[in-house]
Amino acid sequence: MTSLFPPLNNETRQILNRLPDLIGKTFPLPARYRSTLPGNVAELSRLLTSGREERSASYLGKPALLSAYLRYFLPWNIYRLSRLLAALPLELKSGDVINDLGAGPLTLAASLWISRPEYRNIPLIFRCIDRTAAVLEAGKLFFQSLAGGTAPWTIKTIKGELKRNGALSVEIKGKPAALSAAVNIYNELFWSFSPFDTGKITRLAEDQMRLLMSLTESSGCVLVVEPGIPRSGEFISLLRSCLIKNGYIPLSPCTHQAPCPLPGGMSPGKNPGRTIGKAAGKERWCHFAFDTEDAPTELHKLSMAAKIPKERAVLSFILAGRNRKPEQGENSIRVISDSFPVTGTKEKRPSQSEWGRYGCSNKGLVLLKGPRESLETSPSGSLEELPLINGYTDKKSGALIAVKN
Repeated sequence: MTSLFPPLNNETRQILNRLPDLIGKTFPLPARYRSTLPGNVAELSRLLTSGREERSASYLGKPALLSAYLRYFLPWNIYRLSRLLAALPLELKSGDVINDLGAGPLTLAASLWISRPEYRNIPLIFRCIDRTAAVLEAGKLFFQSLAGGTAPWTIKTIKGELKRNGALSVEIKGKPAALSAAVNIYNELFWSFSPFDTGKITRLAEDQMRLLMSLTESSGCVLVVEPGIPRSGEFISLLRSCLIKNGYIPLSPCTHQAPCPLPGGMSPGKNPGRTIGKAAGKERWCHFAFDTEDAPTELHKLSMAAKIPKERAVLSFILAGRNRKPEQGENSIRVISDSFPVTGTKEKRPSQSEWGRYGCSNKGLVLLKGPRESLETSPSGSLEELPLINGYTDKKSGALIAVKN
């Protein structure tokens, strides 16, 4: 059994633990913002979720909100992305270019530096594109503090905006990228779509696929990471289909190139990570959750002070590339959901101390069943090699069944 989110190694954990202090030294907090920091974090969180309609395009140009972003959202995003990047099958070599669309304060570059030490001494070129110059400059300053002045990475910041029609407001010059990444940017484009207008999000996926392909070399990869909500799951699933039609192979988290059995939906969802088993197909979406107990203590303290504690991190993502093959086997099952009590199957069969987790396979949606203590060793993101039980399906979801004793 392997996992998308292996435990942090000691070095990565130590670097992450130093992040709050490093951010504080790099961006000294003005006295007028110290007492209001938790409130500013809470307000920024509101503007990023329920208060989106009140948010201006340049909201991070405001000093109070930028300060809150750098001290709360930047380290949380680095933590979440570092957990993901640590085990992704990336193949970067000296001189490779990485495009980072919607780079913000260089979250991707910082996370890659922290989580993949094998790349720290390899010359890489980052093109970091964002619409807010102040955020890019803050990110560049932070990365210099993190990596030191002798780092062989070249960071190019480019002020530009990503459009819904798959265009960029600025021309990207230079050779195509070995990796084109978009992290936490597409939800900014589809959040206002009506849940009844599936055509808009389909067109968005098609347009963004064409942009990503145009920026990426023929042997390169694309990486898209979004919050683990149903809208993101639907967008990722549609983008995956577009990439497959154009010769890209899903490398992670997918175990196959068959149609996605977890297409997601446009409903907001109240409890990410726990509603994947509902009967309505639109209420299932591909997303992964992991506990955050190993995140920096100071970050947890700030979260509590802002009254938005983070006990879990949740995300949806896809890594896809050409001329490469995923390493999964015929019986591979990617575990997705939390464990839950199982009520029975379509056909009568012996009881198995009924607990289950949903997963994905090349045959479709799978219900992994077994004793609860056994399933707890297969958290969200795990990859299991188990045969399916012929002739049995789950009565509630229609999922195929595998058993883990």
